[in-house]
Amino acid sequence: MRRGIATLTAAIVAAGSIAACGGDESGEAPIPKIAVILPDSATSDRWETADRKFLESAFTNAGIPFDIQNAQGDKTAFQSIADQQITNGATVLMIVNLDSGTGKAVLDKARAKGVATIDYDRLTLGGGAEYYVSFDNVAVGRLQGEGLQRCLTALKATKPVIAELHGSPTDNNATLFKEGYQSVLNPLYASGAAVKGPEQPVPDWDNTQAGKLFEQMLTQTPNIRGVLAANDGIGNAVIQVLKRNNLNGKVPVTGQDADVQGLQNILAGDQCMTVYKAIEEEANAAAKLAISLAKGERQAVTGKVTDPESGREVPSVLLTPRAIFRQDVKSVVVDGYVTRNELCTDTFAAACQELGIY
Repeated sequence: MRRGIATLTAAIVAAGSIAACGGDESGEAPIPKIAVILPDSATSDRWETADRKFLESAFTNAGIPFDIQNAQGDKTAFQSIADQQITNGATVLMIVNLDSGTGKAVLDKARAKGVATIDYDRLTLGGGAEYYVSFDNVAVGRLQGEGLQRCLTALKATKPVIAELHGSPTDNNATLFKEGYQSVLNPLYASGAAVKGPEQPVPDWDNTQAGKLFEQMLTQTPNIRGVLAANDGIGNAVIQVLKRNNLNGKVPVTGQDADVQGLQNILAGDQCMTVYKAIEEEANAAAKLAISLAKGERQAVTGKVTDPESGREVPSVLLTPRAIFRQDVKSVVVDGYVTRNELCTDTFAAACQELGIY
């Protein structure tokens, strides 16, 4: 992954002068200003390479000052960033929480200061955000489960032992992904078509931890023949372990995010599939709501998600994900999510040419 972009200092971007704080003491309405907190850049490239640029573009085009910062996986920094943004006059706060506890504390503080709130990509349980914008995350998981089943079928695997590496237990999205892929895998286990192998959540989506967990799984269960990995970063960690055991390409591995590394693993034949979420659509949908809130307006949305903690129905925008297999990689490039230059480096040039990506 391209982690050189991941320093907190480089992650702070402002459009225009963020120093101009809200209304003055004359009682004027505060100047609209949108603040965004991204979670990290280590668990997935998308936050810095995709979400940031699309949000920046939308806010810039709307002519509304904004401040996008990245907490780099640090819960204390997450809260400090929120405090700073609220103090600097944010009128709308959009967050991707690190966990629901930290996220709720930040959303509560924002509301107490009259700041409108949006949950972006991850629902903050009990957080009470005014909107939630994400993908249908159960559908994401279902595509992963169906993808793994398809790849195992192509290999003519008989009663394969499947390992599952779930996302972070503190991320509600990971719970939804798991619901989706287990809705596909559990019937296979029940029918005897596949065997349920070891499963583990990966704390904080940490890829290093994922590699260690899978190494332990493979040592204890050497006949693993399929891996449901919750995202591309976890999938890549699994692939590195498989490579050391000369099993890469022989054991299908799933992913999610369609990042460059995941797509390259698919081109190499080391990863079965990934799930592509059109981040530009997600960012634009969230930006549209944030811009409306910044102008003191509320938009009607058609979706709703029930917060499992509070029971509240949260007005939501839920977008449709797409499964990506080897023959579909070109479509991600055509969409502009990754570039040919990023993807088709020397090692992958022949595969790109074969698939018509050049």
